[in-house]
Amino acid sequence: MDITKSFKALKSYCEKEQYKGWDPYDGLNSKIFNAIPFLKKSSFIRMVVIQGFKKLPINLRKIALVPKRHNAKGLGLLLSGYCNLYETVKSKPELSNEYGTLQDIEKQINELAELLISMQSKGYSGACWGYTFDWQSKAFFLPIHTPTVVATSFVVESLLNAYEVTKNERYLNIALSSANFILKDLNRIEKPNGFMFSYSPLDNRAVYNATLLGTKTLALIYKYTENEDYMKAARASAQAVCDEQNTDGSFPHSDQVGNKWRDNFHTGFKLESLAIYQQYCKDKSFNENIERGFNYWIENYFVFETGLAKYYDNSTANDTVDLHCVAQAIPTICKLNKFNNKTSALLSKCIEWAINNMQSPNGYFYFQKKGKSINKICYMRWPNAWMFYGMSYFIRNNI
Repeated sequence: MDITKSFKALKSYCEKEQYKGWDPYDGLNSKIFNAIPFLKKSSFIRMVVIQGFKKLPINLRKIALVPKRHNAKGLGLLLSGYCNLYETVKSKPELSNEYGTLQDIEKQINELAELLISMQSKGYSGACWGYTFDWQSKAFFLPIHTPTVVATSFVVESLLNAYEVTKNERYLNIALSSANFILKDLNRIEKPNGFMFSYSPLDNRAVYNATLLGTKTLALIYKYTENEDYMKAARASAQAVCDEQNTDGSFPHSDQVGNKWRDNFHTGFKLESLAIYQQYCKDKSFNENIERGFNYWIENYFVFETGLAKYYDNSTANDTVDLHCVAQAIPTICKLNKFNNKTSALLSKCIEWAINNMQSPNGYFYFQKKGKSINKICYMRWPNAWMFYGMSYFIRNNI
């Protein structure tokens, strides 16, 4: 397996496409669909359109006139990936032959950071980001550009990473302002020992990984500001989620669906967010929660012999395999300081499985695999920006 060759092919593809692409959930961007007003008014039809475009193995987006667009969350992942590359080449200058010179990488970092800044959602208390498509779920409808704590979290972290590379204080100040969005614009779901953040300003759903991404973002901002209000809110939201942790170490998904399903990458979000809170807020209150959660995650979501990253904790080899699980596993293990010989071997197998089974000769990765059937549609954010992000952590931690 040649991870460097695979990563370079993916990098080349993303740059060639100028980081634009389709998304699994962008069906409502169809110009044909938007030309029929009565269809747009039905939440049921909106959901059918989104899920139809997502689940069909045939890509109908050209026919349906769905444009390729930038995605803020995807750009944030790519920006963090380039920052990892910068640190890699800085540590080992000879690797510039593989990944580019520091000057070339910094140029990409600045271009992505400026693009993200231009894509902010307007009219909120602080910097925030959403998606470039309408999104209909069973629970609520989010119009295009509605900011979410999830998208905002990944963008803020990437801008802080870009600041560390470039020392451009504009990136820092915009990222820091996102605390106001989280604390003033998101709704709060009160709990006995704290509260959870809503997914967006338009809903009141307690989604646990989304709450903890808010926790993580406040902790990252606290690192630079030492604002006690940020730390207090981060701790209260972390406590509210940890109070819901199952005795076996697993986490429910939300108040609405609870333990009906638990998946790999959202669990990774939760663990990583708790670890970052503890690191920057210097509070070890959740050590036991993290350890129990990590043990459940590593033992139930991965097949060590083959490198298969399972989607659900009860998945079999014939169920859906999604590279988001592979990609998120890498930063989760790194940020929990669990990168050792055992986990490095596991991640190597996971990446090898992805390269051998899911990478196109053109460099990009396919969407999903179920049984022997592979959905080969190329989406920029999911999984390609994710694989770029995850592999960059693996490369950086192996120098």
